[in-house]
Amino acid sequence: MRSINDLLCDLRAAAPPRAAELTADQLERLRCLTRELLELKPQSLAEYRRFESVRSRGIELPRQELAARLEGATILVTGGTGCIGRILLKQLLPHRPARLVSMSRGRTALPRIDGVEFVYGDVRYRSSLDEVFAEIRPDVVFHVAAQRNPGLAEVEVLRTVATNVFGTRNVLQAAARSGTGTVVCASTGKALRPYSPDVYAASKRIGEWILARTAASSEIRLAASRFTHVVDNSIIGDRLRAWCAKDEPVRLHSADIGFYIQSAQESAQLLLCGLLDAQPGNLRLNALRDLDWPASLLEVALGAIAHSGSSAPVYIAGYDSGYEEQAFPGLYDPMTAGDVSPLINVFEAIGAKAAASEQVDMFIPDVLGDDEGALRALAALESVCVPALTGEPDPAVVRQKLDDLSWALLDATVVQIPAQSRARAVRLAERSVATLPEQHPHHRLLSTLRP
Repeated sequence: MRSINDLLCDLRAAAPPRAAELTADQLERLRCLTRELLELKPQSLAEYRRFESVRSRGIELPRQELAARLEGATILVTGGTGCIGRILLKQLLPHRPARLVSMSRGRTALPRIDGVEFVYGDVRYRSSLDEVFAEIRPDVVFHVAAQRNPGLAEVEVLRTVATNVFGTRNVLQAAARSGTGTVVCASTGKALRPYSPDVYAASKRIGEWILARTAASSEIRLAASRFTHVVDNSIIGDRLRAWCAKDEPVRLHSADIGFYIQSAQESAQLLLCGLLDAQPGNLRLNALRDLDWPASLLEVALGAIAHSGSSAPVYIAGYDSGYEEQAFPGLYDPMTAGDVSPLINVFEAIGAKAAASEQVDMFIPDVLGDDEGALRALAALESVCVPALTGEPDPAVVRQKLDDLSWALLDATVVQIPAQSRARAVRLAERSVATLPEQHPHHRLLSTLRP
């Protein structure tokens, strides 16, 4: 019997990456190789079951402290009709808020939740948002509404930037005008990257910067939670189940991917933890400390095939737009990795501390001393986005302005990092980056980090 490495080499060679369609011969070859892989990886079914079982995972929170903050409060949840938003609403209800309102721009056929008001609102539009805030006058806002699909973000560039960047700013401004005391926002683990060429990751990184800037100059208590791959609304899981049901090719970016996973329940509880940690003057960012061992994409896919009894073949299709093939290798230090959440990078980990839950790490982002270049880049991005909400500017122009802002924000960020920490990150990354093409953005990132 051949080795797994030999089989994976054959699997990659059986069909070219990014093929729009596969021939009958290619499909048959992939099916044969997939059957062999299933025989060599019997543990894949257990990996798929582990992936699915994460849905039941949760964290412990101090209930008395939550009750003190939530009982009798008026609470607004943006994006409350989404997976995490609905779970958050259900977790808020037992704390007896005076009023609990879900705001969403989408029409949904999902059952209504007793005790929750549902209103229409779009965070992209400041005037309609102000109307909602003026009528509700929330004490607490959980801002969950976002464009979260990395692949779709590369297609809907304007909508993503308008939602994740300017939508976040609009919520903060509306909260300030209506006298809101606390705002807690949903972010992503991808925002730990000091720079990313991907629209989704870049937009959320910029959103965190806007939050930190606002916290430093406002009396509003601000916090944010970084989520990783949420199993309950998993894009990967949905695709796997659909492909298996139709015996269609299971398209994987790579056979070597491992990814962290968490539940929607943990995500909602992280936001509640952020509520308890939020203080005026500084943004508090949190993430789960122990995310267990990363899930193997290949084994989860094989497990889904085995679980469903499907004859779907595995196809190594290559990376789609929006999914960075390799994160910057200097973001984790082997000396400290494992001590803090993997969603907190090596520079942020310096100031990591315990949060309101013992299962959560929290850190306070540095306030940037000189971010005038980033502010100018933000204004340039706004000039092509906001007037165009009713039209459609060239996505390439929006993407370029977003990238300009990402680099400007990196320039402002690295000067806050101690020279010794930057030097160590450079040493950790140099060898890997040297193997990449000269035009790869990691070369510029490495150069920017050099003390």
